[in-house]
Amino acid sequence: MSIEPLGIHHVTAIATDPQRNVDFYYATLGLRLVKRTVNFDAPDTYHLYYGDEAGRPGTLLTFFPWPGTPQGRHGTGQATVTSFSVPGSSLGWWKQRLERLGVDVTEATTRFEEDALSLHDPDGLVIELVAHDDASDGVPWPDGPVPAEHQIRGLHGVTLCEAGYEATAELLVDRLGFRLVAEADNRYRFDTAAGGPGARVDVVCQPEAPRGMVAAGTVHHVAWRAPDVDTEAGWRGELVGSGLDVTPIIDRQYFESIYFREPGGVLLEIATDPPGFTKDEPLLELGKALKLPPWLEPQRELIQRALPELKLPDADRWAERGPGA
Repeated sequence: MSIEPLGIHHVTAIATDPQRNVDFYYATLGLRLVKRTVNFDAPDTYHLYYGDEAGRPGTLLTFFPWPGTPQGRHGTGQATVTSFSVPGSSLGWWKQRLERLGVDVTEATTRFEEDALSLHDPDGLVIELVAHDDASDGVPWPDGPVPAEHQIRGLHGVTLCEAGYEATAELLVDRLGFRLVAEADNRYRFDTAAGGPGARVDVVCQPEAPRGMVAAGTVHHVAWRAPDVDTEAGWRGELVGSGLDVTPIIDRQYFESIYFREPGGVLLEIATDPPGFTKDEPLLELGKALKLPPWLEPQRELIQRALPELKLPDADRWAERGPGA
């Protein structure tokens, strides 16, 4: 097959309180809120996008924050860990910062010759910060709450937890263009395209684990990058031809998407790189106003009344941007 995603486009997870979500990802982890919109399929809740300065594909973690949503359960058939890349010398700085801000963070562990810190967000989502020399090539956000030399540079990879390994591995290699690059115990690492940070997925085989339940604190889906909609359409044809149940191409305003499930149950998406988040607001204004697609614009007043107010944390809080800022 000709399918070979460019890497991870975004990861989407479920949260509860939207303001708490913004406070953590914006003020604590230093990601930029690059788009404030709604779930197009359920517009009574926000869809919040975080990423680098421009919200480039490969840097994006997004959330559906549903107040009152029950706690999810981590387990098989899920993406259980979302990993970000940070510059190779920054793990100590991050550990100090997170501890001073009251975030429970592990000691650094080493896996496949990479050092990583593990932490949970306020809803229990598992996040890793992985030290990688290539991360220094990412584009820092000059106005962010974290000093440029330590900022998160983008997604590093995702971990899929599976009751069985073979069927998921077969889909990744034979239908999605990945290649097995490392394995240890029950963990198998696959890369796509050029490989490395932003283009990898780990599959962990844990038949003894409970079945995961997607709700608060869990990943809803993982999206992979297509260069354009024509390529995506061709890939969709190949996936359907191989027997997968794939959605039609869906307009998500900032990218075009198709969705399908891998054999273990994880919902996957292929999303196009264009048009991007400056489609409906300039770079300097990203994330400041509620943006709606044209078909929801007539309902703006009703939608806004149903959504809680969101405030970006005060920039004065990190004027010096030190570890405890």
